[in-house]
Amino acid sequence: MKVQAIYNSKILKKGLEFAADNGSLFVATASLALSTVARPIAIMATPKTDKENKKYACAKSLASSAVGYLLMFAASSPVARAVKNIDTRPYEYLKKTTVENLKSGEKSLKSSGKYKFATQLFKLGIGFVIAVPKSIMTCSLIPPFMSLLFRRKKNKEQAKKTVTFTGLYNNGTKKLSKFFGKIIDTSFVQKMSEKFHKTNFEQHIISLTDALTTTAFIAQTAHSKKIEQSRKKALMYNSAISTGLCIAGGYAINGMLEKPTEKFIKNFIQANKDSKNLGKYIEGIKVAKPALILGGIYYIVIPIISTFFADRFDKHSKNPANQPVQ
Repeated sequence: MKVQAIYNSKILKKGLEFAADNGSLFVATASLALSTVARPIAIMATPKTDKENKKYACAKSLASSAVGYLLMFAASSPVARAVKNIDTRPYEYLKKTTVENLKSGEKSLKSSGKYKFATQLFKLGIGFVIAVPKSIMTCSLIPPFMSLLFRRKKNKEQAKKTVTFTGLYNNGTKKLSKFFGKIIDTSFVQKMSEKFHKTNFEQHIISLTDALTTTAFIAQTAHSKKIEQSRKKALMYNSAISTGLCIAGGYAINGMLEKPTEKFIKNFIQANKDSKNLGKYIEGIKVAKPALILGGIYYIVIPIISTFFADRFDKHSKNPANQPVQ
């Protein structure tokens, strides 16, 4: 009975709808929730590691998630609304041949795997688009976060700096829907949908976004004049190790959970077979699964490993004589 209640949970269904409608913001929300508590605790609990390196790792984690969430909210909201316009009025924004091609025998366009692939390119892809600006802003916010969290001496003018976010909200949503529609109408996107709609494309997009974000962050950190020079390498090593282990571990765990996930989806379909939103719930499960796997690994498991080894690599790079590191 309790298991059946999970499949009919209103909270779960709302969460799955959120993941399906705005996958990028769902990922950012999960990251924000995990980074504010779990990751700082894990980092500060890392044994035999320089305290300052741990503090910088904590500041980077909090800055990254705060910036990521705010940027993603501003950028993804108009994208999600624009795609919803296409969901509800497909013939207004897509060619009839495109609708029939993507529908591919399904009862409705929204339940088609090909259509879900095409629209998730925009909904999840927005994270990839803002990866570089997010990394630049994350890097610039590390010193203020260090001052705020660890009561370091700070420049008052720097502490007063705030970041403002602007984005497309209500204006131009229809134009954005038409723009997306034209892209979906292209043979290139339709061929991609045909080829990749049955793959684990949700995790591929999230992983590519993480890789780009980390690469941009490392480049920005290397050129930053506000981060202490002696702390840069540890911070960069930490980011690279975290992301590398997260992506590798995410694919490994995803493979291990493939059969349990299939069983969950089968039971969920059985429990909600009469729901008009069933297709959206299933889409949400496929987005939420890699997001939660990668988030759990990145914010709970890896921080201790990456902080520990980043500290060791940093000390080793400062010890060219290869003397034993204490």
